[in-house]
Amino acid sequence: MSLVMPEPDLTTLARRAEIVAALRAIVPGEGVIDDPDELVPYESDGLTAYRQPPLLAVLPGTTAEVSAILAWCHANQVRVVPRGSGTSLSGGALPLADAVLLGLGKFNKILDINYVDRIAVVQPGVTNLADTRAVEDAGFYYAPDPSSQIACSIGGNVAENSGGVHCLKYGLTTNNVLGCEFVMMDGEVVRIGGTQLDPAGLDLLGVVVGSEGLLGVVTEVTVRILPKPETARALLIGFSTVEGAGQCVADTIAAGIIPAGMEMMDRPAIHAAEAFVNVGYPLDVDALLIVELDGVGAECDHLLGEIERIALANGAVSVRMSVDEAERVAFWAGRKAAFPAVGRISPDYYCMDGTIPRRRLREVLERIRALSDLYGLGVANVFHAGDGNLHPLILYDANVPGELNRAEAFGSDILRLCVEVGGVLTGEHGVGVEKRDLMPEMFTDADLKQQQRLKCAFDPKSLLNPGKVFPQLHRCAELGRMHVHAGRVTHPDLPRF
Repeated sequence: MSLVMPEPDLTTLARRAEIVAALRAIVPGEGVIDDPDELVPYESDGLTAYRQPPLLAVLPGTTAEVSAILAWCHANQVRVVPRGSGTSLSGGALPLADAVLLGLGKFNKILDINYVDRIAVVQPGVTNLADTRAVEDAGFYYAPDPSSQIACSIGGNVAENSGGVHCLKYGLTTNNVLGCEFVMMDGEVVRIGGTQLDPAGLDLLGVVVGSEGLLGVVTEVTVRILPKPETARALLIGFSTVEGAGQCVADTIAAGIIPAGMEMMDRPAIHAAEAFVNVGYPLDVDALLIVELDGVGAECDHLLGEIERIALANGAVSVRMSVDEAERVAFWAGRKAAFPAVGRISPDYYCMDGTIPRRRLREVLERIRALSDLYGLGVANVFHAGDGNLHPLILYDANVPGELNRAEAFGSDILRLCVEVGGVLTGEHGVGVEKRDLMPEMFTDADLKQQQRLKCAFDPKSLLNPGKVFPQLHRCAELGRMHVHAGRVTHPDLPRF
């Protein structure tokens, strides 16, 4: 592992038997896993380049159990790493040797559906796709749809602020979550947000969504459900150059057209996806755009024609329009399966996640190609073109000495490039451990310390998911928290808020 994680606390390791016994008293039966062989499935998440078995795993089934576990760990100075489905691609659920891994897989129930208010209340272990399946018979759906939606959980979506192919028009998780039940590190259970669109007070929900398990554990989520559009049509557009496809994306948005989804794949990704799902993608093109319009039928027909005109002006060599729902779904099948498809053409791949201004798309793709030549590693580009969220898949073989290090360096250069052109380090996968040491590329030391002060407000002992997001850990006292000595604070005459 080239990544440096916090040193394990030897005192905690020596107390393992005591910790196991205490947590078994809270979650009896098979709720605590401490056998080394049975802990192997928890040693990594979707970023499989890094592995570390946890101290133990505990699988609560109720909010009361989560509260009791966190309260005990807080009182006994034991670190905790929350985990959902384990599909994180940034190492957000990477365990620590001295930390309890808190698995939320048993929280898999849909608690309430209210079609009048257009909301659903779900537990964090409910998969993203299951949310839509539960309401689709009534003509509704849940908008965020990551490619891993068949497996990723709502709780993980909240942690990483996940998006998906339709986030261009309908937003990411933060735009589709109205409230949550949240357990603090000391065991206190609080409710943030609710069923209303915009609750009064501080936007604590905006803080929680995307907090990557650093602030607390979500045990219930209230999500927005939307009526299914009257019409949904898709275009499959092939280009002889990646640059032409990138310019088509920029010109479409500049024309005031906001598609429901706008995805792009380059030649390696196209061939891998077509070989995997056989949906009829053109194989004689260097780039493929999938563009979907939804809404009123007449409007969709008009805008599809406008996009076709823009595409042809940018050198499109093939344009295919879906004729029915089955064909529209087929167009998306290859894109949704692109990641596993690429896994068939390379022993390993490293999936990046950076976001750039759309107007710089063409330039960035050219420079990624140059970096591929520099590092001697292939790359397949699959990304949410409409909102500039890139997912380059760096192809490597972990069994070849040095290739993982080259892949990491290649990926770091891509992310630096994203920041250089005015973008950000992550669009939806989160920072986790993957981008942690690149945070100073985007934030100043003052910025990072201010972010850590926010964590201190929720988790003053820094017990939740340590080693993630922040490149340099500080104790909360080092960040200027109020100092109390002998029961007195500094400058007692000043008002405190």
